[in-house]
Amino acid sequence: MTGRTVNWTRTRAVALFGGRTSGTRHPLVAAAMVLPLAIVLAVAFGGWEQVVTQASSVAGVMGR
Repeated sequence: MTGRTVNWTRTRAVALFGGRTSGTRHPLVAAAMVLPLAIVLAVAFGGWEQVVTQASSVAGVMGR
């Protein structure tokens, strides 16, 4: 019975959103989707200093 429910849910989602997705997304597209929201949340909650600190730590790990 659960197999039918899952298939019906997928069919309905495909109908609502206009097609199947491949399941993979380019990393730059994912970053472009999440960065605006991350910036708004960082500014809204005063976490900008933590974002800068984390970015500098990541840059240090990457060797820059």
